Amino acid sequence: MNNYFNNLNPIIKEYFSVLSSDIPEFLYEYINTKELQRINNIGQDCGTYYTKIYRNKFYYTVLDHSIGVALIIWHFTKDKKQTLAGLFHDIATPVFKHCIDFFNKDYEKQESTEELTTKIISDSKEIMALLKRDGIKLEEVNDYKLYPIADNEMPRLSADRIEYTLSGGLYFVPFSLYENPLLSIEKIKKFYNNLIVIKNEENVDEIAVKDAKIAEEFINTIDKQWYGWVNNDDKIIMQFIADIIKKMIEGKYLTLSELHIIPERELIDRIENCPDITIQKAFEQFRNTEKIGESDVPVENKYCISLNSKIRYLNPLVKTSGGNKRIHDISKVAKEKIDDYLAYKTKKYAYLNFNM
Repeated sequence: MNNYFNNLNPIIKEYFSVLSSDIPEFLYEYINTKELQRINNIGQDCGTYYTKIYRNKFYYTVLDHSIGVALIIWHFTKDKKQTLAGLFHDIATPVFKHCIDFFNKDYEKQESTEELTTKIISDSKEIMALLKRDGIKLEEVNDYKLYPIADNEMPRLSADRIEYTLSGGLYFVPFSLYENPLLSIEKIKKFYNNLIVIKNEENVDEIAVKDAKIAEEFINTIDKQWYGWVNNDDKIIMQFIADIIKKMIEGKYLTLSELHIIPERELIDRIENCPDITIQKAFEQFRNTEKIGESDVPVENKYCISLNSKIRYLNPLVKTSGGNKRIHDISKVAKEKIDDYLAYKTKKYAYLNFNM
């Protein structure tokens, strides 16, 4: 277990210390289980790390994300069950993460792989033994949607949404939009230390912001990231990887079950050395592509796609002297940023300058 933290990127280690001043002892053994160590071999960035289209600053794994979510939940609740539900929420993630949702044609919800969560936990002798020792039932930790601090409806703040926004701000760089990460540890501290839990419009606990100015400043910075999650660069990368995986499976160079078994970099090696030269060459061209093409009409004889993607953004609840209000309703700047994003449309088609 100690190896995970000993080998951790110093930036991630410092970031985790912001999320929680302590790492609860009970997490260590769970993190060390085979099922959670598996997702330490899967990138949180859905394949963008392997392209020149994105210039992500470091490799951030699904396990890193899951631990971050658990630490946020622990920080706000000190509740073991909720914290473990957060830790387990991506335990069913396959290689290339949401690319497999594209493979399953789940472009807009990106939830197609979550149904395996219960099976993976229940099939793990290690995890089930730890849960039994800790007096916790499977149904108390197999669905983090049970706990509103862990997960809730977009665009509210939840541990999951906060974590991928903050960590994304540290490493995520869609080069066509911006050249450097949007957040520093200091900026994260300023925002995170201003968060509290209050009741929302439905009288349900929700993570919120104490200071409207800090909420406004955060939205004014992080809104650029939202475009990176829905632009054509992101969509074509995920769909291309999905199609490469489909061809690998059709050619019997890969099985569906292996998507939940082999490390991501092992699959990269397998694609790059595939006996099918068509697959090998297409992936080489993809990895060396620095810029995609966009068009309002289909482009012939190119790898060309047209599809929608999941809309991700934030509209935090803010504690004010006049009651708890959404930042969209009390900040002209935030309203403009959110409205502009929701009205944003990419070109209908995106293409790579080769055919597969």
